[in-house]
Amino acid sequence: MTTLSPENSLSARQSASFILGLHPGVRTEAWKFLTGYYSWQSSQDERLTVDSTRRKNYEALCQMYEKIQPLLENLHRNFTETQNNIACDIQKLYDKDPLGNVLVDKKRLEKTLLLSYVCNSQAEYQQGFHEMVMLFQLMAEHDHEIFWLFQFFLQKTENSCVITIGVSKNLDMLSRLIAFLDPTFAEHLKGKGAGAVQALFPWFCLCFQRAFKSFDDVWRLWEVLLTGKPCRNLQVLVAYSMLQMVREQALLEGMSGDAILLACNNLIDLDADELISAACMVYAELIQKDVPQPLKDFFL
Repeated sequence: MTTLSPENSLSARQSASFILGLHPGVRTEAWKFLTGYYSWQSSQDERLTVDSTRRKNYEALCQMYEKIQPLLENLHRNFTETQNNIACDIQKLYDKDPLGNVLVDKKRLEKTLLLSYVCNSQAEYQQGFHEMVMLFQLMAEHDHEIFWLFQFFLQKTENSCVITIGVSKNLDMLSRLIAFLDPTFAEHLKGKGAGAVQALFPWFCLCFQRAFKSFDDVWRLWEVLLTGKPCRNLQVLVAYSMLQMVREQALLEGMSGDAILLACNNLIDLDADELISAACMVYAELIQKDVPQPLKDFFL
């Protein structure tokens, strides 16, 4: 019989969330472990202390922001532009369910985005963050939880959705992966289909949020990304799997880059479990081969 050490126990719990997914009733608390908000080995008392500390730190950041906001508005044009962009994006955000019930508090959403912009110098605001943070607001109850879960999500996923950090790397690795696993498609994408891959940056910027049929599917994929299983940077294998859905049509019809992009943009209402399974199959194929070092360093 195998005894679970703390390390093996941690691996088992992360694997369970990867394989089985999370029940909606435990999602908020489970995300605190997946993101690193709480340590997996922490006791209940330790978690209460951590939560209290994070709440106080959040409140201190809010107080700091309130003090410097007038200065930022008067002296920093970038802040005013970002403030206007956030307000504009949130104004256009559809915030009601099919029955007309309001889903999100737009004022709270704006506050979280502005605070994140001021406090996180690596992940400056970009269009699409308002849609992502909306899902954190739907999941978590308290403002400090929403703020910190979003920050830890960015950190845990290596800022892969940040256009100035991870997105260009994702696109480069996606091109390398296609060239390695599917040379025929790669040749088409270099020729008549040129430009299609680089134009897929919204997939990564939004962490595929618009590709799924439900918020639960989005959370499901994000939860798998947080586990780091079956490998790092699974988002690129997800993108590869989605491109494979239009591959046959693109080759048969000799589609241009714009036509391929349009076909990719029409990939909506996808099932998260099916897409995750497809990405895992790509990974299984990948590890059977003599993988080039850049891909090995990126995924393994």
